[in-house]
Amino acid sequence: MPTSKKIFTVQNLTEKLKQAKSLVLTNYQGLNVSQMAELRQKIKKTGGEFEVVKNSLLNLAIKEGLPKTAIEASLLQGPTAVLWIYEENTTPLKTLDDFIKKTELPKIKLGFWDGEIISGERLKELTHLPSLQELRAKFVGTLQSPPYRLANALNWNLRKLILVLKAKGGES
Repeated sequence: MPTSKKIFTVQNLTEKLKQAKSLVLTNYQGLNVSQMAELRQKIKKTGGEFEVVKNSLLNLAIKEGLPKTAIEASLLQGPTAVLWIYEENTTPLKTLDDFIKKTELPKIKLGFWDGEIISGERLKELTHLPSLQELRAKFVGTLQSPPYRLANALNWNLRKLILVLKAKGGES
């Protein structure tokens, strides 16, 4: 007989699954309390959430929240923590990857990205993509570049004339 706390937890996880744009399942075994707190804090600052979950409850939530997705039971064994990413932004994933590079923990099991299951290797590839803010900045820079160059080209002849006149004025 399920307890009301477990029912609430499954409902909460199901709601998070529906809200999340993507998520990453990790094995957090080996992280101490201070490392876990540090990781949670860093990820929260980037717009994500890192939460330890019970495998059986997560499995129930996945069946309710993602009916078309089937994952292997072997991947939901051992200690599991979920990185919830609520925006279309790879910054929380990059934060997790930086933390893994520093501490070699937690170990990535798999991820869900745009409704598809992806491997840990594919997740690493996603960390190398520029963030949405970086892409926007590059786009704006690209849009501004031609008018700026045109203005410089048009002004160059005037500058050149002024330099010549100054040079001539200094000779007399």
